[in-house]
Order: sequence, then structure tokens, then C-alpha cells
Amino acid sequence: MKKVVKFGGSSLASAKQFKKVADIIHADEERRFVIPSAPGKRHMNDTKVTDMLYECYELAEAGKKFDSELKQIKLRYEEIITGLDLQLSLDQEFVQIKEQFKAKAGRDYAASRGEYLNGIVMSQYLGFPFIDSAEVIVFDEDGNFEADKTNEKLKARLQEMDYAVIPGFYGAKEDGTVKTFSRGGSDITGSIVAKAVHADVYENWTDVSGFLIADPRIIDRPEGIETITYRELRELAYMGATVLHEDAIFPVRKEGIPINIKNTNAPEDNGTWIVESTCQKSKYTITGIAGKRGFCTINIEKDMMNQEIGFGEKVLRVFSENGISFEHMPSGIDTMTVVVHEDEFIDKEQKVVAGLHRLVDPDSIEIESDLALIAVVGRGMRATRGTAGRIFSALAHANVNVKMIDQGSSELNIIIGVEDRDFEAAIKAIYDIFVVAQL
Repeated sequence: MKKVVKFGGSSLASAKQFKKVADIIHADEERRFVIPSAPGKRHMNDTKVTDMLYECYELAEAGKKFDSELKQIKLRYEEIITGLDLQLSLDQEFVQIKEQFKAKAGRDYAASRGEYLNGIVMSQYLGFPFIDSAEVIVFDEDGNFEADKTNEKLKARLQEMDYAVIPGFYGAKEDGTVKTFSRGGSDITGSIVAKAVHADVYENWTDVSGFLIADPRIIDRPEGIETITYRELRELAYMGATVLHEDAIFPVRKEGIPINIKNTNAPEDNGTWIVESTCQKSKYTITGIAGKRGFCTINIEKDMMNQEIGFGEKVLRVFSENGISFEHMPSGIDTMTVVVHEDEFIDKEQKVVAGLHRLVDPDSIEIESDLALIAVVGRGMRATRGTAGRIFSALAHANVNVKMIDQGSSELNIIIGVEDRDFEAAIKAIYDIFVVAQL
């Protein structure tokens, strides 16, 4: 078997954490390709190295002195190196970084140095070969990720290698300009490497033991999720569940490679398995609950709209022309509701209203703000009668008024709109009826 292992910033924040990571890797000889993030926070009031690099580069870009700030970053790495008792100097690397900052090499270059330097340290500590991601992760001249070219390069580079350290988060354009993925992109690098080496498992190590059924900031010690499908994860990630970068799913999904979310600080925990499909039944009817605040609805009424060909297309055209994406669009015979992010909509609301009147001539338009959306997701919902009824019964018992309901044809999830003030009460009520009631 071959395993690709990615470790997050909190897992590599200090020498103590590095030692935990090394123990995990050496405990299983199948863990052969290692993807490190930049050092994260060592404690609550600490600063992530990536943020330190951004701040340092902003000074350089503004033509201000940044020597002191760069020195603090260097000290973070020296503290790790000393704690690991390594004979390693990063002096030359920091000389080059300083030169590149003065030359204004770009924010992406600045941010990528956290992973790059941590990769060098990890390579030395494990005794694994180091591969600079700028040599194998390819972006085109417009900054778009080139999946096929990257896969070819990685395959060619890694096919004769038993072990390697490949830093996460960044790659480079054909001209050598460093380009990063979006924040949290080390997850994506791990997934890309797993695909290239045909890994049996992609282990993603972080500071939690997998996904939880609900947000622990709302639910006290929520139950964990043992197994979740890619589709369920996409639904939950879209609504705010953020243990894994959602774009990390695609490369491994195409290859049928499972992802195992594990806890560096509790390696004996099973964590959460992310798979394409499974015959394993969920412990509960639902797999997870997630939600977001800050939406508003535009309710459009017009008699006989269902007989007007192109009505929906015209409505959405108005939003598109104003650069506003919609989240959901539940409708009735004579009504249509468009749900959008309030912060995207508020400055353009009157232009949208005018555009709707011009294009579809509605009988009335009503706008409501302060809406929260909650997604109840679970493959077990398909085979369980009365799921929706239980949800609405629980919400009614908690005195939560349901403003909107939207269910996908897959019966994998139900989206519920509630007033923003009822957001937490609604999640607690749903969790209680499906999880606490079964404990």
C-alpha cells in the first residue's frame, strides 16, 4: 500500500508537534509521501507564519523596512530546528527571500515560503528527499491550475521514488512565477499527489478527529462522523463545514481514493473516512448539519407566471447582469423566491428591483433580510420515512419559524431558511431530535 499524508499548520507549529508527526510517519511504513503546511499557531494568541509572511511582504511592497519582521519569521524556524536538534541552516534561504521581497516578487511568492521552508525542515528531519512544488505543480499564465500537466510531471518525478516531502499550497507558472492555491490549499496538494502516485489512502492530519455532526461552537461535544460520502461532504462544506478544503475532493474522487481525516494529537482515533460510496449505514438518519447566516430573499409574485415561458430565465438574468449569484430558488405556481447573499445584494437591490419590473412585470416584489440557511444532510434520509416531518416538528417545538424549504431531488439534503436570530436554536433542535434522542 501507498499512503500520502498531509499535515496541517497546527500539526507543525513547533518542534514538539514535529516530533509527533515523525512518530506518526515512522509508525507506518506505508506513509511515504508527506505534504507539510506552514507552521500554524503554537497557542491561542500566536500568529500563523503565513500571516507573518503576508504582513512582512506588505511592508516590502510599500517600500518600508521589513528586516525585523523577517527576522521574527526566521526565529520561528530556528526554534523548530533547535528543538529537533538538526544541523540545518536556513540563512541562504532567507537571504533569497529578502532579495525577492525587495524585488516585489508577489504575495503568492511570499505566502508560499512558509510551506517551502517547512518542507526543507521536514525533509531533513525525516531523511526523505525534498521536492520543490514549484517544479511539479503547474499553473497556466492566467493562474489556473493545470491538472493534466501537473499529473504528468508528478508521475515522472515520483515513479522511481519510495519517499518524498512535497510542500503544500503552491506551484508555479511555466515562467517560474510562484502561484498559490486559495487559503488551505495544502489539502489540494495532498490530493494531487495522491492521484499521481495512485495512493491507496490519502490521510489528512489536523487538530481534530475528523468531521463532527454539528458545529462544536453551537453544540456541546457533538458526535463525530465515522464515514461520509463525497456528495455529503460537498453539501456540508458548501454550507460552512471547513475541516477540509472542498477542492481537495476532486483529484482523489476521480481515482476512487478514500480520504481519512486524522488527529495529530490523538493518532489512535479512527477519524472520518471520506469515500465515493458505501454500504455502511449511518449511525443516525442524518450525517451532518451545517449552516450559514447573512442571506436575504427576493419574493416575486405574478399571476400565471408558471405559464409564461422564459420567466425564470429572465429573473436570473437580472441577477447575473448585476453580478449577483443566487443560492436557492424555491417556487410556487404564482411565486418565485430568489435567495442571495445579503452583502452582495444590498448595494444593488434597487437596480435589481427595477430590472425585474422591466423584464418580468411582476405583480409585487418583497425583500426580506436576516435569513439563515441550514442544511440537513444524510444518505440515510432517502430510506427513512418522515425525516422532513421530524425536522419541522422539532423546529415548531423550539418555537422556530421556518421561512423557506428547499429539498434536492437526490433526497440527500434539506435546506431550511430561518430568521437569523433562530439560527442556533434551530441547529440545536435538529441535532436533539436526530442524535440526542437516539443516544
